[in-house]
Amino acid sequence: MDSLFSKEELEFAEEMRNFYRTEIPEEIRYRVAIGQEVSKDDMVTSQRILNKHGLAVPNWSLEYGGRDWTPVQRHIYLDEMQTACVPHPLPFNASMVGPVIDTFGSKEIKDRFLPATANLDIWWSQGFSEPNAGSDLASLKTSAVRDGDKYIVNGQKTWTTLGQYGDWIFCLVRTDPNVKKQAGISFLLIDMTSPGLTVRPIQTIDGGVEVNEVFFENVEVPVENLVGEENKGWTYAKFLLGNERTGIARVGESKVNLARAKAYAAATKTQRGSLLDDPQYSTRIAKIEAELKALEMMQLRVLSTQVAGSDAPDPRSSILKLRGSELQQDITELLMDIVAPQGMDFVDSAQTRDGFTNLPQAAVSATARYFNMRKVTIYGGSSEVQRSIISKAILGL
Repeated sequence: MDSLFSKEELEFAEEMRNFYRTEIPEEIRYRVAIGQEVSKDDMVTSQRILNKHGLAVPNWSLEYGGRDWTPVQRHIYLDEMQTACVPHPLPFNASMVGPVIDTFGSKEIKDRFLPATANLDIWWSQGFSEPNAGSDLASLKTSAVRDGDKYIVNGQKTWTTLGQYGDWIFCLVRTDPNVKKQAGISFLLIDMTSPGLTVRPIQTIDGGVEVNEVFFENVEVPVENLVGEENKGWTYAKFLLGNERTGIARVGESKVNLARAKAYAAATKTQRGSLLDDPQYSTRIAKIEAELKALEMMQLRVLSTQVAGSDAPDPRSSILKLRGSELQQDITELLMDIVAPQGMDFVDSAQTRDGFTNLPQAAVSATARYFNMRKVTIYGGSSEVQRSIISKAILGL
């Protein structure tokens, strides 16, 4: 891969590599490396260090903490972060609401929210999906009715990831029910301490409570919390999702997880020596390695033809999201199979993570991760949605 980068890009990669390994606390990176769940405190600590050095939100405008980097430099920044096992800046802040506010918000709303968003002084939640509006997001029904200098919001959002930590939530709400469904949506910022707003956890198949339901009952939201223009929220949502899908490829993270799978396989003894000597496992690992390398090359190809500073979502990000999420699942399945005898004890014992101190950490984390990663081919636009985008926007079908 080094031959694909210029001398300056290689020097930039070395700079990023050294920074991540010296400035981010080793105990945080270790927890990421072995597959442990990263705490809220870990994420806040890491992001504030990055922000202090101007590395939390490089994709924003220069005025609000961005960096004048090329697309390739942005790729190196992220890839080195993932391979160093550094928690990524909270995506709801850095890659979702931040760029939307930065691109479409007024100067007042930028000054009010962006510095705190970059430093994780505000933990943002995402209020997009609803019980009957997931992949067909434009069918959302949560309403915001204008009443003088405020909106009255009623409805429900679901699958709100890490909503239990949320300070504010950015929501798509219906402000005009009498027009085409995509045309009547607005992008609203809501304080999660507002009266009438309730968060309820959803226990997932891995035993965790990573996602939540959020209910709005006559929640009053000041009109100045509207981002951009009323009824233009669908445009802002498409912009947000285009940014989200590019990062979902997670090539660097997949490299780390595959390396961990190989280490577990090497430590698992068999009659032939270890699982690495087993033709079934060695072939499977080699196939994933080749496909991951192909995905990385595809990502670099996309980056090499992007225009630096362009705000337009690249439809090719759907290819990265589609294949990247599939490979993430392939690797978690490999990890699950390697530790299967111990991992199944986790499944058979209970529905929560409590009480598993007698099991190897690899078995607990790999099993929980396997179940949790069933979601990656759904969020950010399901694989079916990505194939539709690819067929229309790229292939012209």
